[in-house]
Amino acid sequence: MKSRREFLKNSMLTTAGVTLSAMGLPASSYARIMGANDRVNVGLVGFSDRARQTLLPCFFSNHKELNFDMIAVSDIWNRRREEGKAFLEKKAGHEVKACVNNDELYKMKDLDAVIVATADFQHAFHTIEAVGNKMDVYCEKPFAETMDDARKALKAVKDSGKIFQVGTQRRSGDSYHAANNFIKEGKFGPITMVEMTWNVNQPGRWRRPGLVKDIRQEDVDWQRFLAGRPKDNWDPRKYLEYRLFWPYSSGIFGQWMTHQIDTVHWFTGLQHPRSAVANGGIYMWKDGRTNADTVTAVFDYGPQNDPSTGFQVAYSSRFSNSAGGTKEMYYSNGGTIDIDKNKITPTGGLSEREAQEMGMHANLLPEMTLTTNETKAATGANMGGDPLTNAHMRNWMQSVRDRKPANAPIEAAYSHSIALIMANAAYRTGMKATFDEKTQEVMVGGKPFIM
Repeated sequence: MKSRREFLKNSMLTTAGVTLSAMGLPASSYARIMGANDRVNVGLVGFSDRARQTLLPCFFSNHKELNFDMIAVSDIWNRRREEGKAFLEKKAGHEVKACVNNDELYKMKDLDAVIVATADFQHAFHTIEAVGNKMDVYCEKPFAETMDDARKALKAVKDSGKIFQVGTQRRSGDSYHAANNFIKEGKFGPITMVEMTWNVNQPGRWRRPGLVKDIRQEDVDWQRFLAGRPKDNWDPRKYLEYRLFWPYSSGIFGQWMTHQIDTVHWFTGLQHPRSAVANGGIYMWKDGRTNADTVTAVFDYGPQNDPSTGFQVAYSSRFSNSAGGTKEMYYSNGGTIDIDKNKITPTGGLSEREAQEMGMHANLLPEMTLTTNETKAATGANMGGDPLTNAHMRNWMQSVRDRKPANAPIEAAYSHSIALIMANAAYRTGMKATFDEKTQEVMVGGKPFIM
């Protein structure tokens, strides 16, 4: 039996065919007037800089081809709400509804999906809201900054059966897919070490001094902003510069490390680290922030039931000197994968001579390019509609159409949340962090890490 949607689609096609034939127009004109019933209507949750600069340009570069439309924006600050409405109406070419909060947004009966681009700590909360209202979701990363939020959102998405994509866009990059395939096919050999860096020299990164001066508490729903965080007094810096302040963000761990550590889980199939230690501090930009401007975290990865095998991941990031840039280096005994340079090389691998001296067989890697369709990860403060995010947004939109899992599903979001919470817990307590499989808690000093 045909669904009502299929019936309406076929009825539209028949009607369109009769009408257009009578008008003497070609069959190719049918596509331009039909499809409203199949259109996916999307709402934006949070008209943030990330949404305006990157996510929306990517959405609108694909929306006509895939028959998506943006029909609403929800923002709890009246200025952003008005700016979002004007921006979207210009892009969409029609009226867009501005909602004072998500309660109003989800009363719209023709809404199918949402893009969540709110503050870091709100992502899991807003995902739960969205799937609870039967929405498919594209959610910015980090997914969750506490295990309580992560567990609740994981369950909500799984129970809903809705399409979910988290914004770790490396999973939609050709060079990353090539590296994943090379490792999983056994060509690379066992991973022995991974080194990751993300270095910038940007004193203004995550700062919004102009807006901090302009914003007024009466124009914002501060209590709704807290979204489950402990009661706090109004603070314009925490509202606009939340990435600098715990517990509204873990800072570097949530913003940057999640992108890179996610590739470890993807390439290896491991769900989280076995342990993490971390150190760092506010060494350069003493502007009232509480999150570090420099961090180093070291993780132990491997099977939970076999501590004799595994590898180490070293992650470092600083705001005060950009030397070294952004790197993702995977090492085996046979060589190196340098994703930033799109190369597989024998660099550092065991030579034939050294292997023979030890009575071993050398397995040096060949020098080769990962992919001819290299898509580099963008790292600037204003990335624009960069190719990786564009591919990732398109993948989500196509997944909504096909009803197939997206490249970065809820399991990926949950895994990167565990890793970032472990790093954050280790940094804030000065102790080694581990993960309890039974309770699904990050543990430090024998106790769950609670913000």
